[in-house]
Amino acid sequence: MAETIRWGMVGGGIGGFIGEVHRMAARLDGGFVLQAGCFSSDMERNRLSGIELGIAPGRTYDSFEEMAVREAARSDGIRAVSIVTPNHLHFAAAKAFLEAGIDVICDKPLTTTLAEAKVLAQIAQERDRLLAATYNYTGNAMIRWARQLVSEGALGSLRLVQVEYAQDWLARDIEQQGQKQAAWRTNPELAGRAGCLGDIGVHAYNLARFVTGRSAGRVQADLTRFVPGRQVDDNAQVMLDFGDGLRGALWASQVAVGSENTLRLRLYGENASLAWEQEHPNQLQFTRFGEPPQVFSRNSAGYPAALQHLCRVPAGHPEGYLEAFANIYGEIRAALQTGSGDYPGVDVAVADLAFIEACLESDEAENRWRPVPQ
Repeated sequence: MAETIRWGMVGGGIGGFIGEVHRMAARLDGGFVLQAGCFSSDMERNRLSGIELGIAPGRTYDSFEEMAVREAARSDGIRAVSIVTPNHLHFAAAKAFLEAGIDVICDKPLTTTLAEAKVLAQIAQERDRLLAATYNYTGNAMIRWARQLVSEGALGSLRLVQVEYAQDWLARDIEQQGQKQAAWRTNPELAGRAGCLGDIGVHAYNLARFVTGRSAGRVQADLTRFVPGRQVDDNAQVMLDFGDGLRGALWASQVAVGSENTLRLRLYGENASLAWEQEHPNQLQFTRFGEPPQVFSRNSAGYPAALQHLCRVPAGHPEGYLEAFANIYGEIRAALQTGSGDYPGVDVAVADLAFIEACLESDEAENRWRPVPQ
């Protein structure tokens, strides 16, 4: 392995979910060492987080602004930082580190608005800095095989895209009952104007784009607030027009009772179809017209040799969410070390914000079709 990446984190204090997921993903294959952080706006929680995570004295900072300036000035300062805060802080934190010459790994969505995402893209280009968004499902080994099958023409000309992401954890107004994750994710000032759409719907759209290699040219969206008093959508149904005869539909919901983390992708071509489910991430169903379905397995017979670096254990030993996340970190590490890696870059993040804004415009225009800014 080449050089170890000196790495920092903004957000992700002890007791949180996504910060620890990022740390586990970065640790799984090695190559990253956490050396600095601003883990919480609560100073005591920030201090205790630094101690628990083994951060050296003086490198747990009171603000991300201070962290960016001081780490950039150190000869042994961090090279990259992960931003795992609520959405409203992504822009300011990413901007501070990019301008300080530090590469940025940001949880999705990159920002709360398309305009802010474009500003970050411009800064990253001008400063020649890496800016990645952690769309972790695109790191799944079977999703990479699905993308290869599509690109090789195994399905023939694509006709239909069906993608859905359903959960039930917001089926009640738990944001009013002290649940912190629900409180910020349903607050438009913290999460942005898109609720369910921006939280998980964008994962579904991103997955469809990743596998097909196509972006929607226009959308027709119906965004619903089923829970009384909720400030953002908790259900999204979107028609997708990719052009050249490819049509699609996206459903995202956080009020679908009985659904835990049900992310599904189905693609239909003129000659074959494929289907993948996140809750069964090691299998991919592939069906040729007029033939029985085939079930492909991760790292089993037929798995592409060029993708085996994404697998850590033999077939039949399940890999899933954390391993997919680690594959994204591995690709980012490769990019930092060699200049090349198959990770979700800033162009992907900007395109997904364009999709979100087009959906919001469509919903506000009584569900009329709206173009997706290219």
